[in-house]
Amino acid sequence: MASQGNQQQLPSGILWLRENLFPNWWNALLTVVVVWLLVELVWRLADWVILDAVWGAVDPEGLVPYDEQWRLLLSAAVVVGLVIVTMVRLARGSALAAVWAVGAVFIAVIMWDMVASIETNASPEACRAPEAGACWAVIGDKYRFILFGRYPFDEQWRPLLAMVIFIGLIVFSCLKLAWKPWLALVWAGGLVVCAGLMYGGFWGMRFVNTELWGGLPLTLILSVVSCVLAFPLAIALALGRRSDMPIVRAICVGFIELIRGVPLITVLFMASVMLPLFLPSGVTIDKVLRALVGITLFAAAYLAEVVRGGLQAMPRGQYEAADALGLTYWQKMATVILPQALRSVIPPLVNSFISTFKDTSLVVIISLTDLLLAAKVSTADPLWRPYFVEIYVFVAVIYFIFCFSMSRYSQWLERDLARGQRRDARQKVAVMARSGPEGGGA
Repeated sequence: MASQGNQQQLPSGILWLRENLFPNWWNALLTVVVVWLLVELVWRLADWVILDAVWGAVDPEGLVPYDEQWRLLLSAAVVVGLVIVTMVRLARGSALAAVWAVGAVFIAVIMWDMVASIETNASPEACRAPEAGACWAVIGDKYRFILFGRYPFDEQWRPLLAMVIFIGLIVFSCLKLAWKPWLALVWAGGLVVCAGLMYGGFWGMRFVNTELWGGLPLTLILSVVSCVLAFPLAIALALGRRSDMPIVRAICVGFIELIRGVPLITVLFMASVMLPLFLPSGVTIDKVLRALVGITLFAAAYLAEVVRGGLQAMPRGQYEAADALGLTYWQKMATVILPQALRSVIPPLVNSFISTFKDTSLVVIISLTDLLLAAKVSTADPLWRPYFVEIYVFVAVIYFIFCFSMSRYSQWLERDLARGQRRDARQKVAVMARSGPEGGGA
């Protein structure tokens, strides 16, 4: 009894460790072995990625000075500590966010002097040193081409600003206070500004044809705009596939099955190569626009099936209740059915958005320089060719940041909507409990 009481007084994180990692001697031994292997792996990886990496002209050889490596080690220790705190749940909610914020500030303070001294003029010779690790100097030399492609060098502030506006629109749209009808006007205005910045031709800005667009801005334009346009089209296709009108249903089914039956490369090839053959002589369509249309149609077909799954999962009673209220078809779908159906399919919807974001790399088939192709072209430089791994790691981190952010937001949105649904259910039960005795007395 005393030992059980002592166990209950232990912190939840220590109790979790004892119950899951050290319940008996063989599990404890296995835990120690696995931890040792992880530490060895992390240490070797940190040695290559950070300690022996060539960052730039931090010192004459381009390596991190020995007397500055304590900053990297301490920062890595803080990150490991934060991960442990998160995994064993020593802090939760706002307390966990505060712990991470304090850790980030601490790392920024101790790393500032070293990072501020880094310049991007290390030569490839510094990376060829026997003790050199990852050659991050190649990123300092090639990052502008990787991020902006063949866009004119002296005008690259324009795609950078357009990219910031795009990301700002995405973040703003994720806030619940922005879920109003005027959000469409905000997006329309933002897209016009981004298009003006990318094209130019006014206010002293040089006109830049879409053939010179590339890098991360092009990837964001293709993925974000195609998802924004594909989502309402997918809802219409899903409703059409469940329609009672045979012609509408046949058209929607035929479109969905046709698009889902071929790979995206085929759709892009048809939109870029075959479509101009059917146009009148002298009529051309911009290559980026053709790719955008192809990706939009492809994404809409897959999203339509996701939405249809949500509609089929709705209980029949919801349809009957909406009919009993005398709602028209469109009122019933807009106010009763679709909100619940879309809420139930948030994970597959976000999965489709992430897939679309990554599938934009396939525009290489029609000679558009997206982020991945720009990275591949960067490796063609004979001086930096041996360090292609660092370039692809840099691009992979960019893809991971965007995809992981979408995943985390979808999880937060699910929890928030579920919390609101439980609150509404509790309020409904409370109202019924208050009205029950009154009804019985009457």
